[in-house]
Amino acid sequence: MTEIELVNVFTHMGRGGNPCPIVVDASSLTAEGMQSVARQFGHESGFVLPAPGHDSDYVFRFWVPRHEMEMCGHATIGALWLLATKGLLSGEQVRIETRSGAVTGYVDRENSREPSVEISQPVGKVVDLTRAEEEDVLSVLKLSRRDLLDLPVQNAVTSRVKTLIPMKGERELNALVPDPAQIEACCGRIGSTGLYPYAVVHQGERRFEARQFPKSSGYPEDAATGIAAAALAFGLLKNALVERNSERITITQGRAMGALSEIRVRLGFADSRPVGCLLGGSVARAESHVLQL
Repeated sequence: MTEIELVNVFTHMGRGGNPCPIVVDASSLTAEGMQSVARQFGHESGFVLPAPGHDSDYVFRFWVPRHEMEMCGHATIGALWLLATKGLLSGEQVRIETRSGAVTGYVDRENSREPSVEISQPVGKVVDLTRAEEEDVLSVLKLSRRDLLDLPVQNAVTSRVKTLIPMKGERELNALVPDPAQIEACCGRIGSTGLYPYAVVHQGERRFEARQFPKSSGYPEDAATGIAAAALAFGLLKNALVERNSERITITQGRAMGALSEIRVRLGFADSRPVGCLLGGSVARAESHVLQL
């Protein structure tokens, strides 16, 4: 029997967030068993495994209904939050091995009864799409250039490539109703794992809103996508929509799904050169299940 705990990650004022099944001891599960969890729940799912050596504390694996993922931000945060609430962490800094590389988790329990979790992401790479690629994206989203800010459509990546589309406003952003099959085909053509249209909510306060249409996860939209938000933060920096400092960037997501969520990103710099970021948000426990796998 396997215990699966469902948490909501990146909640906003205690609500919303991205539902995530977590198995905090997945050492007995096969790959097929992990994928079965993701299929049964219909969400990105996280699995905690013991580290094979001394270079890391844990191995985390991530599955969606259709395949294994290299990295999942909200599942990583949710798993660390659960480990912390169960008293299973030996310290406030945790070294995690994932298929996309090493991730460091930071867990703070001093300022509240609930642990506060942030995870590291490497410095982002942001590349403008070609005109043909941009036209492909706009066609799939049923948009024209007039619907966008005077900024490029870009592929950005910290752990997984996301396509950033700068919408003119929140109303236009939340009116999008794309076709999932067309999204998947388009992402395949442009080398992306999801389209991430975004809008400026308040530039001075560093608040933005976004939506995530994944390439092939088995569902049409995500309520909160940490890896996409981290990639967006570097896109905002490159496009001069945020100043070059480490103040919090807040990205809301999921409004069109009725699950408003909040993702927080802090860029890191060394001598004004970006070197990575920290990704964080609030977590709430939902329910537990015990399944025979």
